[in-house]
Amino acid sequence: MNTLKVELGKRSYPIYIGSDLISQGSLFHPHLKGEVVFIVTNTTVASLYAEALTKTLEQLKKRVHLIVLPDGESYKDWTHLQTIFDVLLQSGADRDTAIIALGGGVIGDMAGFAAASFMRGIRFIQVPTTLLAQVDSSVGGKTGINHPLGKNMIGAFHQPVAVIADLRTLQSLPPRELSAGLAEVIKHGAMADIHFLAWIEKNTAALLACEPAALAHAVLRSCEIKAALVAADERESNVRATLNFGHTFGHAIEAGLGYGKWLHGEAVGCGMVMAADLSMRLGKIQAPEVQRLKQLIHAMGLPTEAPKFGLERYFELMQLDKKTAGGQIRYVVLNPLGAAIIEAAPASLVQETLLATGAA
Repeated sequence: MNTLKVELGKRSYPIYIGSDLISQGSLFHPHLKGEVVFIVTNTTVASLYAEALTKTLEQLKKRVHLIVLPDGESYKDWTHLQTIFDVLLQSGADRDTAIIALGGGVIGDMAGFAAASFMRGIRFIQVPTTLLAQVDSSVGGKTGINHPLGKNMIGAFHQPVAVIADLRTLQSLPPRELSAGLAEVIKHGAMADIHFLAWIEKNTAALLACEPAALAHAVLRSCEIKAALVAADERESNVRATLNFGHTFGHAIEAGLGYGKWLHGEAVGCGMVMAADLSMRLGKIQAPEVQRLKQLIHAMGLPTEAPKFGLERYFELMQLDKKTAGGQIRYVVLNPLGAAIIEAAPASLVQETLLATGAA
């Protein structure tokens, strides 16, 4: 097992990465204060891991309540957040109650937002069961729900007290979910570590085959990169925002198609191709670097051509991006490949990118 720490002063917390961690009560015990624990999960994950986690918690003498939500991005909304609050209130939850998010990014975001809001903040633990959640969304304290007009526009920063990433859960991932998670792995290399990007290129087959050693390294290095940026900029006022490489275009794709049509990682994969193309048009990287990234994204089974919404619709959707300031859309661009910066771009160049990547 590997252990990292997200250094945030009094809000610091560990990330545990290893196999069969769901069964290790010693990892959960130090982070649980009260007697009552709520597991928030979805219908797919519940059938796989809820029983094992419940058993672990009951061995710690905890009273466990299970909240099972429908599976999918389209359910990351007010209605299903309210379901969590209903159960918490009906079951007598209090300030010592803990919530455990057992699932992927949708469950982590919703359970975390419920924990941030209930009684103005209770503790929660992330137990991510998808690759995307293990390498990205479970770390950093971003919680929230979607609005029909924009992804993740309603939420709060609320750090978990621990992240427990059980690598064995990755063996049950469908190929499409695995590829979606690999998009965020690629992102970390593209925007922060060129050597890691080269490692991903060399280990594409191993990652797609779910080889444990390859996945363990991918999760560990991704978490190292994200933990460092979160520690430097917890509330995303500057450098942490570079973790959104590919997300301005990607979130527009998700909202434009309707949440759940493409997986988040699929939209981010395509969004990275678009952001790399824009980086080239801004003079930050060269065409061969764009092609290198595009080939890797394609090799991971991710889309590289944007859905056609038209120029006007893309600009409408991107205007809702959280990095927009003073009405001006700011993009995460490569400068060079392996590093990222945030800056505005002329609309004319963005239009060229949209046209070149099939968006219009």
